[in-house]
Amino acid sequence: MENERIAVVFPGQGSQVEGMGKDFFEQIDETRMVYEEASDALGWSVADMCFNGDHRLHLTEFTQPCILTTEIAVLRGLFTRYGFAPSIYGGHSLGEFTALVSAGVLPLFAAVKIVQSRGRVMQGACPVGFGGMAAVIIEGLDIDKLNEVIRDLPLDIANINSSRQVVISGASDRLPEAESRIKKAFSDKKKLFVVPLKVSAPFHSRFMSAAEKAFEEILLENSRHFIPQKAITVTSNYTGNFHTGSSEDLFRSLTFQLGHAVRWKDNMEALARAAGEIYEVGPARNLGGDFKTVNVNCRSVVSLAAADEIFSNKVFQLKEV
Repeated sequence: MENERIAVVFPGQGSQVEGMGKDFFEQIDETRMVYEEASDALGWSVADMCFNGDHRLHLTEFTQPCILTTEIAVLRGLFTRYGFAPSIYGGHSLGEFTALVSAGVLPLFAAVKIVQSRGRVMQGACPVGFGGMAAVIIEGLDIDKLNEVIRDLPLDIANINSSRQVVISGASDRLPEAESRIKKAFSDKKKLFVVPLKVSAPFHSRFMSAAEKAFEEILLENSRHFIPQKAITVTSNYTGNFHTGSSEDLFRSLTFQLGHAVRWKDNMEALARAAGEIYEVGPARNLGGDFKTVNVNCRSVVSLAAADEIFSNKVFQLKEV
């Protein structure tokens, strides 16, 4: 019998856009309630920050709770309007926390406060201006070879997004040298791009060790809010596979995620084995292209109009989210 389970995936930091979620907010009561719940927990208006051109939307400690809130708000709007009922969950970096909330591992009010603290400790792990990241796009990428090329530089592979794209992260002043080396080492490749990313710190690199230590304490302080057993339906960026359901494993994976590579390619393959359909819910179409590299169709819901196009003729078995 064909696999009927549905998976939903959530993009992370960098997907934020002004006005994200506003169309759902204006038309669906349950979406508005999510923004209100998050705002009550945080002590500031998430809706105002998302909709009204507040520059803090792009500051890490505000970006993270805003994205998480928007993704959960849209997901609950999809359940209300269409009965959209996923049972498998994944998320890229910050998106893993949205996945945990969606799976019932963590309540929204606790999650938004945890990720705001997460953003704060990540930003504070390095001096301002020290770190940077760059996407490396190569058809037929050999990751072992890339590791060797940058081995003696203060740079790490931060995201393994697909068979043709990774992200490197570390000291920003060494990224130009890395680009030069990569282009020389892979000069036989027809398609090769090294694209600097607009980020404020070297996320998912060795330079996040201070953030890991601080974030572990934050997780332990909030341990009473977690239901780790429910995490077995959520993929772990750190391990590449599904969480085990163990609280020790869950906290370890979420802690080490900050300073280690996001194994998104492995996550995609695990999700594809577990579910028959996969949808992306978030402010921007960040993950659909990655799924194409593993021969999986992932449709992206980034607006109410897109949702109407995708779901208007579908019937889902209703399930609380």
